[in-house]
Order: sequence, then structure tokens, then C-alpha cells
Amino acid sequence: MFEDRIRNVSLRSRVLSVDEVQGWIHDGMTIAVSGFTKSGDAKAVLKALSRRISKTNENTRIRLLSGASLGDTDKILAEKGGIFFRLPFQSEPFLRDRINRGDIEYVDQHLSETAEWVRSGWFGKIDFAIIEATAITEDGGIIPTTSVGNSPIFVEKADKVIVEINLSAPLDLEGFHDIYVPAARPHRKPIPLVNVADRIGTPYIPCSPEKIVAIVLSTEEDTPSTVSAADPDTHAMAEFIKEFLVHEVRRGRLPRHIGPLQIGIGSVTNAVLSGFGNSPFDRLELYTEVMQDAAFELLDAGKVQLASSCSFTLSRSMREHVLSHLGQYQNRVVLRPQEISNHPEIVRRLGVISINAALEVDIYGNVNSTHVFGTRMMNGIGGSGDFARNAALSIFVTRSTAKDGKISSIVPFVTHVDHPEHDVDVIVTERGIADLRGLSPRQRAREIISHLVHPDYKDELIEYVRRAESLGGHTPHVLSEAWDWHFRMLKYGDMRSLVHAARSDVLEFASQYRREPF
Repeated sequence: MFEDRIRNVSLRSRVLSVDEVQGWIHDGMTIAVSGFTKSGDAKAVLKALSRRISKTNENTRIRLLSGASLGDTDKILAEKGGIFFRLPFQSEPFLRDRINRGDIEYVDQHLSETAEWVRSGWFGKIDFAIIEATAITEDGGIIPTTSVGNSPIFVEKADKVIVEINLSAPLDLEGFHDIYVPAARPHRKPIPLVNVADRIGTPYIPCSPEKIVAIVLSTEEDTPSTVSAADPDTHAMAEFIKEFLVHEVRRGRLPRHIGPLQIGIGSVTNAVLSGFGNSPFDRLELYTEVMQDAAFELLDAGKVQLASSCSFTLSRSMREHVLSHLGQYQNRVVLRPQEISNHPEIVRRLGVISINAALEVDIYGNVNSTHVFGTRMMNGIGGSGDFARNAALSIFVTRSTAKDGKISSIVPFVTHVDHPEHDVDVIVTERGIADLRGLSPRQRAREIISHLVHPDYKDELIEYVRRAESLGGHTPHVLSEAWDWHFRMLKYGDMRSLVHAARSDVLEFASQYRREPF
């Protein structure tokens, strides 16, 4: 039974039910699971654990490690109080709420770094690695499903491994994966990857059969992504980026066949990539951490010829299309561990052009990707920092306003800095594009205000810069006013409200806010 899925004969006797397996998990354990942006995540065992907690009302809380966000598991476990620590990324609203309340400790981390922490032993003992798989080879090798994430290092360092064989994952996924695990530091050899399509490892995660203590059968599909369709704003952003890249090629600053593209997760970035379908660039390559719908649209259209990624994160319809046509992608797409897909050395070597989304940016080019009003975590920095600092071109995109114009995405001073101005080359909104390379802070402010800001906020930003520059400084600020816009939003629900309120009123609210944290 399931000989094509469990090819090691000795392992077939280790098939157990989820109820048997989840009973091995106890309070305080460190559990490391497969999964990257709701793709290829371990589902069955942790959902059974959640049901157990609900039934017995026991206090069982785990330290949960993954590649990035999980599907429904993050919510289900958080609702039952089953998590006390989460790393390195999440995107689930209920879990986010518990993190912001302080009920769950959360470490927001560059996605290329988690494997190094695990390798160094920082987490101590990993009790179980739970890995979703398409199949297990004759030697015990684990063939992942739709993502790789941190699964290879979890398998290597965990005391015991539980494999969830997902029977809904086509066997044709075998051959997509390239598993290369760097040696421990120091004296590590260079990673021998010089082209997007290079294969430098094995098509499975190496694992001794003795380490696999259980195999669970599952049919649960990945949680579909909820990408939004392109709209006039994202179309405009894509046009600005394409025109900019054409200009860079003409000036000789980029090769005619531009370097590989990295596209961050999210509806805006997916829509921007989709815009490359109507561009002068052919034979595009992707070296990215996530392939969303637009990546496969461009593969189907012949615009993208090769793609390297860590996961497929797809809408339901695109997932059905891709999984039913795997043969046409097998020689064009590679899935790698995230410490390779996001590795700074490779990103710099390949000359990646990086496009990621921002929550807000300030007049000097600092980018906030993670925190609302500087305190409330949204999702996490993800892989954007891995790429931004090392890319040949680091581009950030955001709409100029949010909440029907009540929030300006371009502010005097961001409330949280994920990407300092030193790592940000270009910023794009639907209003224009600002190339910040080679500009001083004062020049950057003028470029950003001239090209990116919504008219409702432009005059006030110009006046802010005028007053700030009168005070002097290499990066001029009026510190007593730098976050006024955020205080306005908190008090009036609109960053434009100073038009209707005395500044003393805002200052009084700011003083109260400092006494009573939001």
C-alpha cells in the first residue's frame, strides 16, 4: 500500500494516525515544521494537537519554528493557546493579535538567517521536525511538496522526524527540488550556484530512515493565497518600473537581458510583476523566495524562461492549473531551501533586481515594512532585507495613500525602520518613481516629495522640509513634529486633520499617548 509514496520498505510499518502521533507532543517542546507562505506546510499533526487541547483543556504550548507563514495551523493553534513562541514570520490576523497583545513571543527575522540559528544550536534541542512530503525515497530521502523553506536544516537537527505524506500532492512534483545544505561555519565552502537554473544538491532532503519515527497520511491542500487583481495604481507602478529599467539598459547600467527579478509576497508586488507581460524584456529570469500567480502567468506567456524559488504560493485556480501541468514547468523551475533562495552571496553574485512592498517610507528613503504606528506588528520583514541590501537594484513599491486617502504612505519620519535609506535605491508609487542613488539626504527629500507624494500631503511635506533644513543637520528633522501625522491619525482617524485642529491639540494628544501606550 502506497509503495509509490513510501519506497523504503522498512518505513511502511511506521504509518500512524494523527491522533497517535500528536500525543507525543508536550508542553514546552520545540517543534519545527515545513511550510513557507502557506505553502507545503505541515498540517495534519498540529491540527490534531489543537483538537486535543480543545477537548482536554490542557495547558500545552509549543515553540513553533517554520520557514515562513503557515496556513490555517497558525490560527487554529493560536486560538487554542497552543503557541508560546513563534519564529520567523507569520501573516495570520488572530496570531498577529496575540503577538501584539504580548500573549505570544515573536521574533521577526531575516528569512535567510533562521537556518544559521538552528545550525549553531541557538534553539537548543528541536524535539520534532514535522515535514510535509510528496514521497519518501528508498534511502529515506524526503521529497517536499510545494515549498522547501527551512525543512532541510530542521530534518538535520531535530531529534525525531515525522513525515506527513500528502496524497493530494502530485508525484510529478518529484524533480523540482534542489536541496543544498551549507556546511557549518567557519571554513564553509562557497555555494557553487552561478546561474538561476543551476542544480547543486539533491532532489530530496537527505534523512536517515532511523530518524523517521512516524509517517502520517494527509490529503489537506495548501491554503490558497488571496491575491488581488491588478488595478490602475499597480498598473502605473509597473509602467514606471519598466520605463526605468529600459532607461537603465540604454544608459549601459544594466545588461540588455536584465538580471533576475525577485518579487516579494503580496497583491501589489504580484500585480507589478504581472505588468512585465507587456514589456520589451524577454527571456526574463526569476531568483526569488516566492512564486505567486504572476510568475506562472509569465512562464506560460514565454516572458519568463527560468525561475528559482523557495515555494509556490498560489490562488486556488492557479494552483489547480500548475499542479495539473507540472510537466511543462519541470525543466524551467527549481525549488530551493530558503537559506539558498535568500542567500546574500548569491543575490549579489547574480545581480538580482529586487522589488518589495512597503507599509510606509519617509522623505529620506527609510522603509517601514512591518509595524503600524511603530508598535503593532503586521507580518514581518520576511526576505525583503535579504534582497534589499544585496540586490543590484533595490526597489520598494507602495501606494501613495491608504484608507481612502486618510493615511499618507510617505511621511516625514517612519515610525519603524526595517530598511534604512542605505539599502533603498528606488521607490515607486502610482504617482511616480524616485531614483535615490547618489543623492544626499536633502536631495532625496526633494526627489521623493516631487515624484511620489499625493497632492493632499505635498505642500505640508514641503513646508516640513523647509523648517527642518532651517535647523541644520545632514539629515534635517524637526523632531518635535516628525511623528505628528501619526498622532493625528490616532486621534482623528485622518492624517490630514491638522487642517481642522490646532497644533497644540495634537501636541497634547501626543503627550497623552506617551503616558498611555496605544
